[in-house]
Amino acid sequence: MVTLAEVARRAKVTGATVSNVLRNPHKVKPETVERVLAAIRELGYRPNLTARALARGRTSTLALMLSNITNPFYPEFVRAAEREARKRGHFLLVCNTDDDPAITRAYLEQIAGSLAAGVIVMNTDLSERELTEIAGKRAAVVLCMWEHVHASRALPCVTIDFAAAGALAAAHLSELGHRKFGALVGAGSGGPQTVRLRGFTDALAKHGHGENAVVVAHAHDSIESGYEAATKLLRSDRTLTSIFATNDLMAIGAMQAAADLGKRVPDDLSIIGFTDIALAHQFRPALTTVRLPIAEIAARSIALALEMVEGARPARAAHVVPGMALVVRESTGHAPPLRRKRTQARSQKPR
Repeated sequence: MVTLAEVARRAKVTGATVSNVLRNPHKVKPETVERVLAAIRELGYRPNLTARALARGRTSTLALMLSNITNPFYPEFVRAAEREARKRGHFLLVCNTDDDPAITRAYLEQIAGSLAAGVIVMNTDLSERELTEIAGKRAAVVLCMWEHVHASRALPCVTIDFAAAGALAAAHLSELGHRKFGALVGAGSGGPQTVRLRGFTDALAKHGHGENAVVVAHAHDSIESGYEAATKLLRSDRTLTSIFATNDLMAIGAMQAAADLGKRVPDDLSIIGFTDIALAHQFRPALTTVRLPIAEIAARSIALALEMVEGARPARAAHVVPGMALVVRESTGHAPPLRRKRTQARSQKPR
């Protein structure tokens, strides 16, 4: 069996440098990394991961806990996180909890500190206090994309400014001349997505819209639930000319509902989503949405988890990642003329 020392001799570096290339390649000069990797390929070296974990007192694996792998957002996030972990010489273990707190607890109790040195927790019904008690003493725990972070110093959270994201959607629809807005508010294991809704309604108020300008319906994070909620919303209030959905899946469901109700998007109804999953630009009409910096969020989460694994204490509870952007596509357009104005125009025509 080829040893690490043999690789070091072939690459003309120290054993410590070989270890750094395998664990923290970003800390090594690119030309040295290439020389070491070439030696590894030539000799067929395979590191003994068990021995390495025993020697270091921890594993080279990080865990990512997410609530529902069937939601297209999560595979896109997993891909970015796995790529970052691999770049830093670590493996990523993906744990799907199916929105079940019992599964979340079981994963944490079984893998934190043993199979995984650090755990990145996305949406979950468990509180920060429970997460700290279960895993905080055994592994580094980083929250990711939590909408409701209550200024806790116990666990760091990599997130975005959800209120600002909602404000982007509001400004866009207001500038298009819309005056009556529907809002589909999703809810998953992390709770209702009310911060992005608050950002939406607060921004509308700043643009001069009254309290009655928004009609809210609640749903789950799925196309089917978005379809049902949008159908009820559009049937109950025929003055709506726009809908803001707090995630893209519900927005797509709303577009399907509009089509079944005989409304043209965007001629009769503008619809805007949130996240910018791949399906958003693949659907027709292509969905206008607020794009989140998924790659940057994933990279920061992995980096923060590894910093904590190495013993660093996070400087603050919330690590807000910038880079959100409004992506305008085909599902939004100028508000249609009010039906009253159309009626007045017809009555004023000469007979």
